[in-house]
Amino acid sequence: MATQSPFSLLEGILQNFTPPWKPPAWVLDETHRRTVLLLNHVVMQEPQAMERLVRQKGQVILAQWRDFTFKLVITPAGLFDLATTDVPADLTLEVTEASPFAIAQTLMKGEKPAVKIAGDVQLAADVNWLADHLRWDIEEDLARFLGDVPAHGLVQATQTILAALRQFVARRSDGGAGGNTA
Repeated sequence: MATQSPFSLLEGILQNFTPPWKPPAWVLDETHRRTVLLLNHVVMQEPQAMERLVRQKGQVILAQWRDFTFKLVITPAGLFDLATTDVPADLTLEVTEASPFAIAQTLMKGEKPAVKIAGDVQLAADVNWLADHLRWDIEEDLARFLGDVPAHGLVQATQTILAALRQFVARRSDGGAGGNTA
């Protein structure tokens, strides 16, 4: 007898849920600014990434998911900055999956979510290279504040939790196969 996962009900509710309010403009602006700082921190740790971005200076990237938009311009230094809303995008990346749960499942499997791409082909290739090759070394950053041993322990614990979540997602997407084994 097949049973329905309780997550499917929650997923259906969240997929069709639109919050009755929008966050204030300053909250969105500050979130965008913090995201740019994080992106630049990661990019600066990989010189080849900055070299690729220098070749694309002045290009504007628009990322979209549902009603959320994020527009970046590539600086002459090979980093990102927020682009003004009136500047047209050279590349548009639109996440086509509406469900946040489906996106999370895709990411937990180590895959990229489905994206509709429109615009400059070379810029799209460079952005794809960044997505494939850039990784945030969070353990190194945490070690600056916590020390090496606590940072390593925290990262190991997080990796264990993520591995368990990946295993759960894999079982759920396989239709519940691979239940308890004794």
